[in-house]
Amino acid sequence: MRYFLQISYKGTHYKGWQVQKNGLGIQQVLNEKLSLQLGEEIYVVGCGRTDTGVHARKYFLHFDAEKELTAVHLQKLNIFLPPDIAAQKLFKVPADAHARWSALNRGYTYIITKTKNPFLLEFAAHIHATLDIGKMNEAAAMLPEYHDFEALSKINVQNKHHLCNINDARWRAVGDKLIFTIHANRFLRGMVRILVGTMLEVGKGKMSLMEFRQVIEGKDRVAAGFAAPAQGLYLTHVAYPTGLLEEILP
Repeated sequence: MRYFLQISYKGTHYKGWQVQKNGLGIQQVLNEKLSLQLGEEIYVVGCGRTDTGVHARKYFLHFDAEKELTAVHLQKLNIFLPPDIAAQKLFKVPADAHARWSALNRGYTYIITKTKNPFLLEFAAHIHATLDIGKMNEAAAMLPEYHDFEALSKINVQNKHHLCNINDARWRAVGDKLIFTIHANRFLRGMVRILVGTMLEVGKGKMSLMEFRQVIEGKDRVAAGFAAPAQGLYLTHVAYPTGLLEEILP
């Protein structure tokens, strides 16, 4: 039987989602803990990759298991998991449901703190420069006009294509924080951090709005800005077709 599991995690001490040869990934932890708990070999498939240090408030994975699972299994799984990974919901799904390929839409949030705050050290990027949020929002408003974001993806990653449909993207000020949210049908490797880093160049006055447009149209990663720090990024939203997920309740 196939199951979806909704989790959240603090990515600070992990080498991202994927199983890694040179460090610990979230996927490896779930494989090990579910296999131990259920007494069978479990391999989980995630809804996407997150980089080293990136967090997830709402992440989905799927796996197949021989036994029928209940809400008690969800509760016990949290005992097996380390403190920085939490199992939130468990779902029954059709045998062909896929955590990555069945997803219709995804959303990320990026958090910047304008003042140095030791309590946000691992949860937000401290950017002390003066930023023009109006210009950054003008840049964000351009994004739905485009579909090819090769300039905003990691170099030497084997993407079949660089096409994404961005639904909305915007910046807002909340107290001493700047919060960026973006939703799209898919994202390229490293795309959100590179995009944020490039919009920060606009906000600092180092890149004009016309130059920002030219970066996207030129499809040249070198012309874009540096990737923003990982600790400010969160996966916050993954949407699936209505009726696909049947939550297992107590």
